[in-house]
Amino acid sequence: MAYRVNLASDLRSRAAIKRLAPAEEKDALGQYPVVEKTVAVVWCGVTPQTGSLLTGRPAETVLSRTTHKVTIRYRPGITADMWLEIGGEPYDILYILDPYLRHETLELFCEVRGNGSGERV
Repeated sequence: MAYRVNLASDLRSRAAIKRLAPAEEKDALGQYPVVEKTVAVVWCGVTPQTGSLLTGRPAETVLSRTTHKVTIRYRPGITADMWLEIGGEPYDILYILDPYLRHETLELFCEVRGNGSGERV
């Protein structure tokens, strides 16, 4: 039995996979600064998993540690030091899972990056 019946219908969002890397040109100090680089832009499916609430704020409570499972087609080279940007929102990759080691999909367990105030970083 197949793990996924129709993967294409589950991948409804676009995600940019990003990482930090040395720039190609030197700066004024003669050094290669570290810059944000886009590794790839892929289709993905985002599934909310859990969230923990900020304490001490009974009204207007904001989810501070919201975790999601992001499913993408299998792509080698994805590491936990990368992050995703989906709809302008950054998602830090916590864990990468290749279900059944089939190299068909990757499940990226992510946490929404925030500064604790409910505003985007």
